[in-house]
Amino acid sequence: MSNPDTPDISGTAGTSGTPGEAGPAPAHSAAGTHHLGHALKPRHMTMLALGGAIGAGLFVGTGAGIHTAGPGILISYALASVLVLLVMRMLGEMAAAVPRSGSFSEYAGAAFGRWAGFTVGWLYWWMVTIVLAVEASGAAAIAHGWAPGVPIWAFSLLIMLVFTGANLLTVRSFGETEFWFATVKVVTIVGFLVLGVLAIVGWLPDTDAPGLDNLTGNGGFLPNGWDGVIAGLLAVAFSFGGLEIVTIAAAESDDPARNVARAVRTAVWRILLFYIGSVAIIATLLPWNSDRLGSPYVSVLEDIGIAGAAHVMDVVVFTALLSALNSMLYGASRMAFSLSRRGEGPRGLSRVAGNGVPRTAVLASSAFGFLAALLNVWWPEQVFKHLLNSVGAMLLFVWFAIAAAQLVLRRRMEREDPERLLIRMWGFPYLTWFVMLALAAVSILMLFDADARPQLLSSVVVVAVVLGFALVREARRRDLRRRAEGRF
Repeated sequence: MSNPDTPDISGTAGTSGTPGEAGPAPAHSAAGTHHLGHALKPRHMTMLALGGAIGAGLFVGTGAGIHTAGPGILISYALASVLVLLVMRMLGEMAAAVPRSGSFSEYAGAAFGRWAGFTVGWLYWWMVTIVLAVEASGAAAIAHGWAPGVPIWAFSLLIMLVFTGANLLTVRSFGETEFWFATVKVVTIVGFLVLGVLAIVGWLPDTDAPGLDNLTGNGGFLPNGWDGVIAGLLAVAFSFGGLEIVTIAAAESDDPARNVARAVRTAVWRILLFYIGSVAIIATLLPWNSDRLGSPYVSVLEDIGIAGAAHVMDVVVFTALLSALNSMLYGASRMAFSLSRRGEGPRGLSRVAGNGVPRTAVLASSAFGFLAALLNVWWPEQVFKHLLNSVGAMLLFVWFAIAAAQLVLRRRMEREDPERLLIRMWGFPYLTWFVMLALAAVSILMLFDADARPQLLSSVVVVAVVLGFALVREARRRDLRRRAEGRF
């Protein structure tokens, strides 16, 4: 007999009437007979993964990592890449087997009980809405630079209204919007990689091959030692956040299992190439202690003779911020919808409009994101800094939950329904345990790092509050069930 506190994910996709949604009927049924759409194509899924993970940080934030670790930042990125590759392989295994709009939240619930699904889901929603506010504020600041007469808060409102509207249309319109935004980023990165390689080998006009001087000279490959590599790892470990959104979107694709399997297999490798390739080119062409690393892409492009590089990169970064905002709003709304549908959130969030969009969940997530964006504009140090710290290490907890859930569900699926495993985690269970230990090690490193410690501690407080609330709800639910069954 199944445990009523542990959600079942053994049903086949679509058994509940929602494409890509599996298992029994939800605790909170969607209004009417409407269900989530299923119009996302493979190209949408791939670009959604790329768009979610490639934010403005790649274009403007890599310089800080290089300045911290020197050329050794490549080791930091390599270590972080291995970690995210394994996490996404585990998540892809579960998502391809059982595509759900709640993704890892539902898998945590299936593995450990409803309290786990509640905790992971709401922690993730909190994290992406805060990040959404950061993206909106960043894009508004760039727009304010183009039109100084318009206040930043007004641009934040305009941006949020536009992308809320885009997310309220059909899921296909969302997919198309994200496809083209992500395409701009991908084309920019590919162009940068090509030009960078040509500059490194000295094949561009009026440029000389730099050789390995910037990698091995000026203090060597590790000018700040392994301490710099560790500090760099803490700085870049969360750069890949956003990849997981593709598994949330799987439930709304036309072929959930195969599309998410394909996206995980291909998009992850491309993102790792884009990040590590870009950092390698910057570290090769610019000295690690250069004062021009504040805008590394602009500096490299200017050095190789690209006129107006600063203006071009402003447009690219603006697009990157909007793309990340778009995908984060999508991820937040679908997570809120899934939580409500399972009875783990306000009932109204599970309402689905006739076009297959959970409008209430979109509006609620957007409203919270805009409020946070206003706090960032009006009280950046007094309020928003603390909100940002509260999600600084949240991705670690989400990744740990993914690994723990995969450890349980992989064995369950192998025993009950092995043909569903379209993707299999390599080296199971050893690499799963390795990921969990690695995440614990990163947490310990954060505890001893002065800059990262406030983020870890703030995140732990939020996790403790949400987990405590989830456990209280679970205890009350069990008490009500015992009373209903006549057991006191």
